[in-house]
Amino acid sequence: DTQLWSELLPRRVAERHGLALDDARVEVSTRLSSERGSLPWYCLDHWSRAFDVDMDRLEMELAHLIRPRPGAVDFLAFTRARGLRQVLATNAHPSSLTRKLSLTGIGEYFTDIVSSHTVGTSKEHPAFWQALQAQIPFDPARTLFIDDNAQVRAAARAWGIAHIYGIAQPDSRGAALTAPDCHCLETFAELTGAA
Repeated sequence: DTQLWSELLPRRVAERHGLALDDARVEVSTRLSSERGSLPWYCLDHWSRAFDVDMDRLEMELAHLIRPRPGAVDFLAFTRARGLRQVLATNAHPSSLTRKLSLTGIGEYFTDIVSSHTVGTSKEHPAFWQALQAQIPFDPARTLFIDDNAQVRAAARAWGIAHIYGIAQPDSRGAALTAPDCHCLETFAELTGAA
């Protein structure tokens, strides 16, 4: 995602609109920031129109970078073997979600997959959690939630989800991060006792 939004999209916007790359970076960053946390911020169709580029095509150009996080498949197999319900609650646009599930093969592990695009609001908003609870009843006190977005974690915490983790390195090519609101996992093995 970092490569898509911070590198490839600004290059294509610069080419398409005859801008200097630095000017295109500012334009993309400014427009993205204006929608942060909203459903349009996660919508490839919205940004295709806004920037006059085919966001699906751009993401496909980077398909070689899409793969499961290290240890993710082992963690999903571990929880599945214990009969635990595995729900993927995502802000990913439907076409991006389909592509990523196909490329990673992790879709088969989830008992349910819920996209904010079908719910009609992003995970940053209480309405998402209310809709998720109505669609897939769950006990927030017994729910483990992992997300790399602090605003999403805050919304989940406000909904009452008791066990929340972040991701230490959300961008596999980026630096490790810490978060004041939760423990950030370096590997999924931390949750299985294999670490």
